[in-house]
Amino acid sequence: MATGFFWDERCFWHSGGNYAGMLPVGGLVQPLDGGLPESPETKRRLKNLIEVTGLARDLDLRGADPACRDDLLRVHPAHYLDQFKALSDAGGGELGRRTPFGPGGFELASLSAGLAKDALTAVLHGELDNAYALSRPPGHHCLPDFPNGFCLLNNIGIAIEAARAAGLARRFAVLDWDVHHGNGTEAVFYDRADVLTVSVHQDRNYPMDTGAFVDRGRDAGEGFNLNIPLPPGTGHKGYLSAMERLTLPAIRAFSPDVLIIACGYDAAANDPLGRMLATADTFARLTRQVMDLAQDICGGKLLMVHEGGYSETYVPFCGHAVLQQMSGSTITAPDPFAEVFPLRQPDAGFDDYLDGVIGGMVAAL
Repeated sequence: MATGFFWDERCFWHSGGNYAGMLPVGGLVQPLDGGLPESPETKRRLKNLIEVTGLARDLDLRGADPACRDDLLRVHPAHYLDQFKALSDAGGGELGRRTPFGPGGFELASLSAGLAKDALTAVLHGELDNAYALSRPPGHHCLPDFPNGFCLLNNIGIAIEAARAAGLARRFAVLDWDVHHGNGTEAVFYDRADVLTVSVHQDRNYPMDTGAFVDRGRDAGEGFNLNIPLPPGTGHKGYLSAMERLTLPAIRAFSPDVLIIACGYDAAANDPLGRMLATADTFARLTRQVMDLAQDICGGKLLMVHEGGYSETYVPFCGHAVLQQMSGSTITAPDPFAEVFPLRQPDAGFDDYLDGVIGGMVAAL
């Protein structure tokens, strides 16, 4: 058995036109060569790095078929899929907020969802110890009928519903450590008791009107959604503390059949869309924590689905650190910022403040 790595070159070909940060260019803003901050380079360079270091040889590299219409319909209504497909066939455009796409966008998004679906299926079938889906475009912001934040289909939601339909699992836990709130995945499962959704994110980053700690689910889903909004500058120790005191106990109590991570790297110290000061070592340690938990509660069944992360220089090293942990490989990619980023971590005064923030959430549960 091994760690699966699901990817497809075509996912790097998704395009979104010219954006500057989160907004379309115009006026005095010059067009950007790469278009969206959600560019192919962060993902492509991760794939390049694991090839160059040799880590790819310690992984089971696989492709996948696109998610089919029946797969998509378990999460997204027909009218949304029809509108998306028609606009895609007509050359592209934008359906929601911050979700532009070019020709063939529907097919590329379906392929991205297919990578997550097949990766989860392989883990639940016992073909792999764990797996990583290099999905692009990402999915955790996409609501059933409204795409936003670069996300056009909800990859994790589609994967979960396909696994449920196949009778492969009944209870799923989704931990989202992307710097932005996983509002789409939350919306898909907000009234469900069989899927626990946990989002650890920078408070009021994106979307600014979602992700509050008090939002715990609705109806049958009451208590099965947990938002952990953390202040900007949380840093390495803060992330580990939030995991140990809030996230891991909640998932352990839920006792899922499989643990799925919405694996964004935009909490990293030099990410242009986040301010959280995490490092490659942070992501390695978070991965070790969830692997140990998965081993305890669900036979090690663990899936990482790639979400955000917008630093072309640093995402590859964060992803490499995660994959090294998942696979148990001895092949490393030394962090080029290892001497600099630790110097930017919060001081003792901020740590005390953050301890109070986290402690308040623990007490309120």
